[in-house]
Amino acid sequence: MLKKLFSYLIPITIFKQKSTISQSIEVTWVNGELVLDSNNTNYSYGSLQRILKKGLQNIGFEKIKSMNHILVLGVAGGSVIKTLLNDVKYKGKITGVEIDSEIISIANTYFQLHEIPNLTIIIDDAFEFVLKTQEKYDLIVIDIFQDTVMPNFLFEDFFTDRLGVILESQGSVLFNTMITQPAHNKRNLNYISKFNTKKYKVKSIPRVEEHNELIILEKLS
Repeated sequence: MLKKLFSYLIPITIFKQKSTISQSIEVTWVNGELVLDSNNTNYSYGSLQRILKKGLQNIGFEKIKSMNHILVLGVAGGSVIKTLLNDVKYKGKITGVEIDSEIISIANTYFQLHEIPNLTIIIDDAFEFVLKTQEKYDLIVIDIFQDTVMPNFLFEDFFTDRLGVILESQGSVLFNTMITQPAHNKRNLNYISKFNTKKYKVKSIPRVEEHNELIILEKLS
């Protein structure tokens, strides 16, 4: 309790671990809240939770509440899952895919992900999972980073085409991207152009928490 109170004055790190995939992972009290960070960015809770909540608000809480199955690619500490439960009041099925088993162990210990009854966590590479899943999803949340780096496969045609296959009609994709250099703007514009067809409605929300841009896709048919 004292650490939580003192965190309103200065951040207080209570756990730090090296990860083979995520490099350094820290759990820190910041302004009375536990957050999960890597070396250079917020992984869960804190600013990331605000970013993804804004995306969910743009899709519409009421629309999300009526969905049957949500896929989260990149779970980390599970802040978007907590937003779905606590703010959206979502009670349907959630499947979370996370490549880093160590980070899930930390999330279970400090953020109690294992206590969520409608959540299934799968330890797998998101690319591999999307290729082999036979399920269809009403909402796909993509939040995949290694520190501040986004894997190239997220923007490749084969992966984006596959997203369209596993997304239900009238379903949505919420894609959190990071822009730290001019080339990233071009990358995002190219990505958006792939979906500017009669099959999708596309919206981008730039400069969320300074460096993030949210891309929201809605499958029309």
